[in-house]
Parts: sequence; C-alpha cells; structure tokens
Amino acid sequence: MTEIFTDLNEAQKEAVKKIDGPMLILAGAGSGKTKTIISRLAYLLDEVGVPASNTLTLTFTNKAAKEMRERALSMIQPTSYPPLLCTFHKFGLLFLKFNIHLLNRKNNFVVIDTEDKKRIIKKFNSEVPVALIASEISRYKNSLLSPEDAYAQAELKNYKAIAKIYEQYQAHLHENNLVDFDDLLALTYQLLNEHEDLAKQTSEKYQYIMIDEYQDTNELQFRLLKKLCSSHNNLCVVGDDDQSIYGWRGANIRNIIEFDKDFENTHVVKLEHNYRSTEPILNAANSLIEHNRNRLGKKLISTKGKGSDVKTISSHDEGEEANKIAAAIVELLNSGTKADEIAVLYRINALSRSLEEGLARHRVPYKLVGGQRFYDRAEIKDLISYLRVITNVHDSFSLKRIINKPKRGLGKATIDKLELAAMKNSKSIFEYIETSSIAELEALIKKKNTQTVKNLIKTIKDVAEEAKNSSYDLIDILEENFKIKSIYENMPDAQDRIFNIDEFYGLYRDFIKQNPSHSLDEFLNELTLQSEQDQVEGESIYIMSIHASKGLEFKHVFIIGLEEGFLPLVGDGSDTEEERRLGYVAITRAESELTMSHVASRFYKGRRTELSKSRFFKESGLCEGSFILEKSTSFKKGDLVRHKIFGAGRILGVSKAGKDFKLKINFGGNHRDILSSFVERL
Repeated sequence: MTEIFTDLNEAQKEAVKKIDGPMLILAGAGSGKTKTIISRLAYLLDEVGVPASNTLTLTFTNKAAKEMRERALSMIQPTSYPPLLCTFHKFGLLFLKFNIHLLNRKNNFVVIDTEDKKRIIKKFNSEVPVALIASEISRYKNSLLSPEDAYAQAELKNYKAIAKIYEQYQAHLHENNLVDFDDLLALTYQLLNEHEDLAKQTSEKYQYIMIDEYQDTNELQFRLLKKLCSSHNNLCVVGDDDQSIYGWRGANIRNIIEFDKDFENTHVVKLEHNYRSTEPILNAANSLIEHNRNRLGKKLISTKGKGSDVKTISSHDEGEEANKIAAAIVELLNSGTKADEIAVLYRINALSRSLEEGLARHRVPYKLVGGQRFYDRAEIKDLISYLRVITNVHDSFSLKRIINKPKRGLGKATIDKLELAAMKNSKSIFEYIETSSIAELEALIKKKNTQTVKNLIKTIKDVAEEAKNSSYDLIDILEENFKIKSIYENMPDAQDRIFNIDEFYGLYRDFIKQNPSHSLDEFLNELTLQSEQDQVEGESIYIMSIHASKGLEFKHVFIIGLEEGFLPLVGDGSDTEEERRLGYVAITRAESELTMSHVASRFYKGRRTELSKSRFFKESGLCEGSFILEKSTSFKKGDLVRHKIFGAGRILGVSKAGKDFKLKINFGGNHRDILSSFVERL
C-alpha cells in the first residue's frame, strides 16, 4: 500500500482512496492524471480486494489505452484476469461479440474502416460529396438518429438525399453483416436500452468504472455510461473542462460541467499541482482561461518554480515571422537543445506553408504531425494541376486530375476511354478532345459527356489566353471559371481547405507583385523547388496544429498566428470560449520556454490583410489590457438541440440578443426563436 501512495500529492491520494459513489477528478494540464488513475486502479485491486473483472477503465485513443495498460500491469499484483482497460470502441467491439445476436445479427461481423465506408457510399451514386455523407451518417449515429429520424428532420434537398443514402447504407451493412466504427457504440447502447436485464447484468459486472478525458465524451458516450452505471453509482471520471477542444466533432462540454447534476452526491477532487511547466508559463495559462465563464474553475500551481518569462515576437508579415522563428530554433539547436524538444503550434493548418518554407530556408529539419505538408494537400495539388494545364494544355497527367473537379459527371470509365483513345492517336487528352469531331466523341463516350469535355477544353483555352494578358488577376479568372472552392465547400473540413486555397492564392499574388516580369511557368518551377526540398536527415523539430498537440509536451514551444481571426477564430459558428481553451492547451504544452508570435499582416482569404494582435495577449497578462468577460455560445448553425417543450430541432441561425444568444431553430418544420440558455445540444 505504501508503494501505491509513493510520490502522490494530497489531492491525488484523496482521489485514490475515494472508492464508492460518483467522483469527478478535475485534472489540470500536467497534473499527473494518468498516475492518479493507475494508482486508484491498483488500490482497488490490491488493497480493497475488488476482482479485476469487476473493473472497467475507458479512454479515447489506442495509444493512451496502451500506455495506461502497461503502467497498470507494472503496478498491480499478477492476476488471472487482468482488468479491462481499453478504448470506448474496443469495449463496444467486445460487448457486441457476445450480445449482437439479440439484434438478430451474427457475431462474426466485420468492422469496416473509414475508407470501406466511403467505398460503400460511392455505390449509391449521389451528387452529394462522399465525405459530407460519411460525416453526416457518423453524426446521425452519435446523435442516436435512425434514417427515418434523419429524413424527418432534413430540410434541404441535400440532407434529404443524405438521409436516403443513410437508409441504403444501413441496409447494406445489415445484409453483409458489417459494422462501422460508430456502430460499435450505437449498437451497444441500443442493446442496453432495449434489454433491461442485459443492462442490469452488465452494470453489475462492472462495479467500478473509470473514464479518462471525460471532457471529450459526446451524447452517445454519456448515455452509454448512464446504462453501465444503472445498478450503482461507482463512476470515477477524470478530465479538464479547460481542455475541451473537440466541440466541432461532437464532444459535449456539459458532460463534465454538469457531472454533479447527472450523478447525485458527486465528490470533486481538483488536481492543481502542475509538474510540467514553470511559473511564467502557468501564469499566462491561468490568466487566459479565467476569462471563460462556462468552467468549473481551478488554478494550476507550478512545482518547478520560476523560469524564463514568456517571450513575444512581432513581425511585419508571415515571411518575417517564419524567419524569426527558424533563427530562434537554430540558436536553440546550436546551444545543445535536442530537436525533438522543440515544437511550433498553430490554430489553422494553412499557416504551416510559410513556416515550412522558413524552416527549409534555414535547413531546420521538421516533422509535420497529424497532417500533410502544405504542397502535398489534395486541394493544393488540384490548384497546381489547374495552373499546369493552363500553362501547358498537353499535360495529360494534370488534366486527368482536374477533369472531374468540380464534378462534371465524368466517371472513371469515361476518363479511361479518353486517355486510351488519345494514346492510340499519339495525342494528349486535350488535343484529342479538341481535334475530334462531335460524332467521334459521341461514339466513344455519352452525348452529354461529349458536350461537357468540349466545353471544358474551350474554357481552358479561354483562361490560358486571358492569363497571358493579366498575370495578377489569374486567380480571380481561375476561380470565376472553374469554381475550385466549390469542390470542398460541403466537406467536413471545408474551412481548413478553403483557408489553404486562400493561402495559395495569396502566395501567387505576392509572387507576381514581387516579380512582375515572371511567367506562370516560373511560378510553378519555384513551387516545385520548394515542395521537393530534400529532407535533412537526423532529429527533427515538430510542427503541428494545436488540436494535434493535445497530450504532448515540449521544453520549447512557439505558438504562431496569434491574431484576431486566426487565434481566436472569429465570425459565424466560432465559439470564443473554445478558442480560449485552445489557447490554454497550446500554452500548457510548454515546459521551460514559451514564445508567442503575431504579425501585422497576413494572407487572409486570398489577399494580404492588415491584422490586429490577438486579444489573448492581453488576456494572458502579456501586455496592457483590461479583464473582459464575454458571453459566448457553443451552438452553431446545423447543431441538433433539444428543448424541454418543443423537443428536438436543428439550429438554422445564431445571433446576439443582449447578454444572451438567440437561436433560430427548426422543430419538425416549425421555426422558432429560442434563447440559447433554454436548449441543450443533442
């Protein structure tokens, strides 16, 4: 027992010893939450005598589950049946293997991945983008909506089409005994909800349940936990409301904020001692997050004591910013700092472009975590292909990439026929289409497709001709004629992709402005040189989005893009409190040194724009400014919500109403204006 409590502080010991009833462990960044969870599990098994088979510990990622499992097994006494410590979805898989027969399904089902899911959806030949359909089906399942429910709530034509495909998709899964990732939890909940005896039996089996990262749970996971605790209240959840940054993918912060309302007589333990960061870093983090109103409240206390003050970098533009960051990193590397102890974080993926180029110029090796390099992103490759076709119409490789982007009804079979015919005639695809008669093309492909490709060839020629006369306006001409942004606007990650396109457009305009005599060819050649940089061997620094950095820590952290509109994001659908939590997560990744950077101007929506310094500098206490509390809403257009009288509905619009927010909601065809404080997210 002494070993279990070795190196635990008083709050951690309290959390370990509290056994019965609901408990919320509010664990700040770097406060040793994993150690606390594992120590509590060891205490339950080795000191209290709870059988390992009566415990269940759930987390979100396989990496976290593996780490916790290894640490637990090294701490507890060997047992015939090790405790079940896994992800939510692994638990669902195990549960379904034993119980799916109650849904008249066989237990030899196959779990399909995201790519399999998209391939199945493609079979239904919809004009709606596959990525949007896949995302909506996932959202429906996590909101416990059947295809019939989805169709009843659909208002727009596209969403009615998606609901229909959802029905076909579900039928396909059932007929072929397939289960997708979301089904692992949705079907588990369905079984527990429809079979009270099974719910009681399962709850009695798992007498002690612990949940990690509780702030990231969604509505479905919350309901599932209520079922698992139906015969007892021995639920211990660990999380940090200040690190709830996944609202955009369904995580519901109310689950942790209102835990004590959902589970009576909750015991709350706050882990506030931070073992990661120095005082100046935590002072900035604490000052920033105190501006949020929708939080439980805690204050991180550094156990490392004093350290270097937080540094700020001011630059004229993103090029200067990248050079300053790269130079500072070179200085750190030359002083003996290991490359993997350094990270650069940003809110928006498009900001990586200038950063990547600055690091390449200074020969700083880097790894991009959780994403693709700027020039490897699909939307950027599409843009470059358009430009290559305009500058060289005989580039068949590039033409093939963009011939059906945006969708023009040209399937793979049509494109393959055109390519084969062009090769047989020793012509490029462009030349073959241009020189072939209507009759020749109609004999090869459909009449409708013949007109489509002829029109496309004419448009390419017209744009190529215009490009000769107006280099600077080429981007506007390109977008006007080909509507490239429309390819991505209905995708789940549309905002990120359009930011990347605007970044590229701005890059092109800046190149032309600085090199007015250069041609489009020369711009493309410059790009090739930049995007094909030889990777320097050896250790690398890390660059990543703030979302990708959660759970990681580095001695030296640089945060770039701290301007209004970038961090925080502002405008329709943005949530200032979640943006502030993102800033808090970014700051608390730093152990020893933190540098926060902003620029006076940046490419924004395709054009150079003057920007103002992020409010987060003032709110973190890094410059003069008053303490301002703002009312914000986490609701946005498209969210499903529930009203105690009107039931479920979908938000059509959000607007400010004095100190509150007014939501326009569609309740089954009836549109009503309701204040945000009177509804909850589904």
